[in-house]
Amino acid sequence: MISASIRAVAMASVVMALASGSVQAQQTAQAPIEMKLAYFVGDQHAMSQWLIRWSEQLEKGSGGRIAVKRFPSAQMGPTPQHYDFARTGQADVSWFLHGGTPGRFPLTELINLPFMVGSAEIGTKVLNDPELRAKHLDAEHKGIKVLMLLTHQPGGPHTTKKPIRTLEDFKGLRLRFASPTVRDLVQGLGATPVGVPPTEMAEQLQKGTLDGVFIDYGGAGIAFKLGGILKYSTELYAYVTSFGVGMNEAFWDKLSPDLKKLVIDTMTGKDKEVGEAWDALDVPGKKALIDGGGEAIKLSAADQAKVRAIGAEVSEAKVKELEGKGMPGRAVYDMMRGLANKHASTSKNFWN
Repeated sequence: MISASIRAVAMASVVMALASGSVQAQQTAQAPIEMKLAYFVGDQHAMSQWLIRWSEQLEKGSGGRIAVKRFPSAQMGPTPQHYDFARTGQADVSWFLHGGTPGRFPLTELINLPFMVGSAEIGTKVLNDPELRAKHLDAEHKGIKVLMLLTHQPGGPHTTKKPIRTLEDFKGLRLRFASPTVRDLVQGLGATPVGVPPTEMAEQLQKGTLDGVFIDYGGAGIAFKLGGILKYSTELYAYVTSFGVGMNEAFWDKLSPDLKKLVIDTMTGKDKEVGEAWDALDVPGKKALIDGGGEAIKLSAADQAKVRAIGAEVSEAKVKELEGKGMPGRAVYDMMRGLANKHASTSKNFWN
């Protein structure tokens, strides 16, 4: 009887082991989850390079259960559509530009107000503050799981034919703006703001339908290769443009708990790393424009002060506009300003 019982237990153990091995074999053989990653600039850009490294981390960290298919250089579609690619599931993850759909993210876009932050490192740290995101910013990003918010390094006006050496030189120029807040600054400076997707800047500048663009050195010299087209760069370091990296909610929901943890772990706490990568584009971006025949210009201290005063007026008007619509513009502005001041002492700052 004992022998029979032992044989029965042994047989059950063998069956269970075989069954377990079969399940493991099925899991191993199962096709990996394909994750479509969309972004609107080429793979040579620093942020694209960061996303490539991130996608490789996911593939390795998941043990091959995630396979990333990348769509760089707006292969999936135009820049303004990248947020909706993630929202609708055409892409599983996308890097998108808030200013591509003006007014859709009014509180998040307060980071783009004139002279709000002095570097991408500061801007990215501000936008990823847990309290700020939880209270105000994540809710604006309907339909996606926000993985990271970020900014580029501060930018200013770059022109093709007429240099901007004084405040008066802005008058009559048609300048492309990157976001609604930059549009208001362009107008406040006396120029005519023109909305043009970033991928169309080169063509419009060459045609002469634009006299210049508000953009950062990295964007001008590296991302959109405007060296040789832009001849004058007035170094205001006046504003940043904000971006996001987001995941389709349905894609997020189908991930196992350990894969969700992997995604969060590889995206959280990267503010300094991502910000520094963007700020580092300033030097090579400027070099690309100078090598193309460009000239760097600095305004006088008096004109700089006037530009900042105009920027302060633009900021106050925007806050009042949001408050008038029932949104907490003042609270978010004050919170961003406080965070920017906090991080300025320990971060890269182009205003120093």
